[in-house]
Amino acid sequence: MENNYDKLKYLTLLSKEYKNIYEVAEEIINLQAIINLPKGTEMFLSDIHGEYEPFEHILNNGAGIIKSKIDDIFENTITKKERATLATLIYYPEEKLKLIKKEVEDLNEWYNITLHRLVEVAKKVSSKYTRSKVRKAITSGFQYVIDELLNTPNWNEKDKEKYYKAIINTIINLNQAEDFIIALSNLIKRMAIDHLHIVGDVFDRGMHPDLVIEKLKNFHSLDIQWGNHDILWTGATLGNKSSIATVVRICARYNNIAILEDAYGINIRPLSTFAMETYKNDECKNFYPKVFDESKYDESDKVNIAKIHKAITIIQFKLEGQMIKKHPEYHLDNRLLLDKMNLKKGYVVIDNKKYEINDTNFPTLNPNNIYELSPQEQEIIDRLCESFRNSQKLNDHINFFCKKGSLYKIFNSNLLFHACIPMTEDGEFKEVEFLGKTLKGKEYLDVINETINKIWLNRQNIDEDLLDIMWYLWICPDSPFFGKDKMATFESYFVKDKEMSKEIKNPYYTLTHNEEICDKILKEFGLSEKDSHIVNGHMPVKAKDGESPIRGNGKLLVIDGGFAKSYQKATGNAGYILTYNSNGLLLSQNKPFESVNKSIVEEIDIISELVVRKTGTQRKLVGDTDIGKRLKSEIADLEELLKFYESGILKQSN
Repeated sequence: MENNYDKLKYLTLLSKEYKNIYEVAEEIINLQAIINLPKGTEMFLSDIHGEYEPFEHILNNGAGIIKSKIDDIFENTITKKERATLATLIYYPEEKLKLIKKEVEDLNEWYNITLHRLVEVAKKVSSKYTRSKVRKAITSGFQYVIDELLNTPNWNEKDKEKYYKAIINTIINLNQAEDFIIALSNLIKRMAIDHLHIVGDVFDRGMHPDLVIEKLKNFHSLDIQWGNHDILWTGATLGNKSSIATVVRICARYNNIAILEDAYGINIRPLSTFAMETYKNDECKNFYPKVFDESKYDESDKVNIAKIHKAITIIQFKLEGQMIKKHPEYHLDNRLLLDKMNLKKGYVVIDNKKYEINDTNFPTLNPNNIYELSPQEQEIIDRLCESFRNSQKLNDHINFFCKKGSLYKIFNSNLLFHACIPMTEDGEFKEVEFLGKTLKGKEYLDVINETINKIWLNRQNIDEDLLDIMWYLWICPDSPFFGKDKMATFESYFVKDKEMSKEIKNPYYTLTHNEEICDKILKEFGLSEKDSHIVNGHMPVKAKDGESPIRGNGKLLVIDGGFAKSYQKATGNAGYILTYNSNGLLLSQNKPFESVNKSIVEEIDIISELVVRKTGTQRKLVGDTDIGKRLKSEIADLEELLKFYESGILKQSN
């Protein structure tokens, strides 16, 4: 408090909530108890890329925590098969119950045994939380009964067993066993993970980013750090045409146009019709989709997708050329390559050197104005723009992303961001010209974060030049969402020399192998070099080649290992899961997930291999966390209020 007047004014307001000494004392006792509990478990995921099934499974199994608790409790009393069945039941209670009911002879006996086991697991996972918090997490209508079962008085075993049996038999006799199993399973999953961090890139490649977002919307506690693909989709939703063309191209590249049409109601029929006519004599082999299920599609489907893919790619390059010419301050002239092609001789000039190209059929290129869209192309992109901007579901999803998200997050002394902080080769934060200012380090990220929020909040009347920033953030070498020397899309499609497709990363990515650089970054964001970590996504870790996700002597952890199936051949795994509980940090590497159906029927879990465990000398309590700091401040205020009541400065009320 700045002075006694401010203190009195504030405590007078606080006294309206805590009306007398007894209410103040009760709340102080409650808060003191909370800050001395073990901290809840945080889970960190990145680069989900629309892969809904493995994402859902990881949430269901609590990053392996639930299976671990089951093993702790029952390893010496029930078989491995029984433990696997119990775990699968918790992960997918409705689906697993349907199968079990067909297999079990004495269902009431099975209900009785299973309910007892579920209660024991629920006790274990909820033991670090207050009774009040656990009760609030029960949303099924069984709050009182579950609370009773989890908090049985400290009787002898015989009395306790009799008490349990009475409650559970009543549940079974009232035909409530299935609903109760579902309620307990959901509570266990809810208690396993206290807070979720999504460190960027929900969109692109996989089939169902929409389902991932719906799941996130219903998660009890989370934050999001935007990834480059999330920023791309945000720009597209706002109506930036270069971003729209890029989104559609990537969907075609990964045979995922259904996400546009079926999930978000975006009409690509005009593009499809145009592509079939324009490239009717072209098989477009360079544009065959990277992901293609031969069991679902035939060769003609592949060719048709390739034609759409090629058509939107040329539209994208034309729109990007217009954008680059419009914004010389972006310094992207080296990406103006359509006009550097000699189609008669079959080469392109890049950096004053000729390179052979693998395609010369570009019927929509106007030799007099290469970057001009044809009338049909212009109509296509205008209609796509209208569809993106008017998709209610897409706008709802991006709005959720913008409200819950930020470029970076500081949480419990860890620094989270998706890609990088631009740096120079000598280890300094790179100075970048952005919106007329010279910025670097944290200040640069803060201005970008503020700009994105401003653009989204004012999206109905946003200036087009400011909107173009969204595309800049997707593609610019100095963008903290990207951080490479170029986006080599043109080279990857058309240049035969595959060396030209390589993208050189910002020095950040090699410098952060050095502990001192990691410490420098942490210090820039006001964090302790001793106890803090940087958590990154964006960089698929090629574990099969011996690459490690641990950098800077453990100061930086990369958790992108290939969630997307299209990455897994290169990475050799299926992503990383980082958890942070009261005992420390745990980084695990996933094996590829086959399917939810296999998980339910064959009880196959995601196999995670421990990569690193970092434990502290003392167990972390709630009082050591960001929430704990806030609670300690509240306790201090309540202690002041208590003094004012005791001295008579403030009068108590009933």
